Amino acid sequence: MRTNSIGYMDIPVPEGIDLKAEIDRMRKEKNAVILAHYYQTADIQDIADYVGDSLALAQWAERTEADILVLCGVHFMGETAKILCPEKKVLVPDLNAGCSLADSCPAPEFERFIQARPGHTVISYVNTTAAVKTLTDIVVTSTNARKIIESLPADEKIIFGPDRNLGSYINRTTGRQMLLWEGACHVHERFSAERIKALKAEHPEALVIAHPECPKEVVEQADYVGSTAGLLKYATQSANATFIVATENGVLHEMRKRNPHKTFIPAPNDLEGACGECHYMRMNTMGKLYNCLKYELPEIHVDEAIRQKAIRPIQRMLELSKQLGL
Repeated sequence: MRTNSIGYMDIPVPEGIDLKAEIDRMRKEKNAVILAHYYQTADIQDIADYVGDSLALAQWAERTEADILVLCGVHFMGETAKILCPEKKVLVPDLNAGCSLADSCPAPEFERFIQARPGHTVISYVNTTAAVKTLTDIVVTSTNARKIIESLPADEKIIFGPDRNLGSYINRTTGRQMLLWEGACHVHERFSAERIKALKAEHPEALVIAHPECPKEVVEQADYVGSTAGLLKYATQSANATFIVATENGVLHEMRKRNPHKTFIPAPNDLEGACGECHYMRMNTMGKLYNCLKYELPEIHVDEAIRQKAIRPIQRMLELSKQLGL
């Protein structure tokens, strides 16, 4: 676990304070922008300057003129912003907001995996640490992974990590034979194909939409498979009125905002009574966001030698995304 700076999280927020008004005031005074992932709680999404998936947040971080970036997401997202914007102060509300997928791929083990398989292009999902990105040729997100991989020569040998479900999905849909690292997201991995089938029987009018980080058995039931942003776009443009959504529940807030007359049902997972929430994403709160802006802590730091290596595959992703119109 990471330790938050100077124990600032132990400092209580003053009683009766208008958190939204104070956050608004401080971000204007400090020339700060708040970037929030779709998996954040509704109140954080609503106060953010920009809300998006990992690709959009990286693109916004790269082009913003703010002095301070507050990344409301998980740790690797703050690292990515700092890698792209070394001259800016990058803050996160809670340094302990990690990522099970990033944690499933320790850099030393991934490096040994690569060294044992020479001659491969290494493609890493953005849900990885800066150290893993230094071992990578191209970074991808769920929005651009398939198209970037399809843009490479058909006979190119590829190592893909760390998400085995996303990698397997791309292999099935493109005919590639990428070598996969055995990592997974603890939220998407738990969605239950059996319980989704039962829910679909209760709501036969519903379309099932799923993130490609879900297991094959779930993806095979889906009427549409796509990234977080892709699911949101599909649900908005579809004429259908009811959807079963197999991804982190945070995105349902934006789906409902854009489509107030449609029904969005969170897909069930394999734990009775549990829901598809990432507890790491939920570690960020309005109170922590307030303290983060007030004390300008905790701050993300990336060693410069690591940053210079890690930025190359990220820039390659952004270049390819632009070329491919993503």
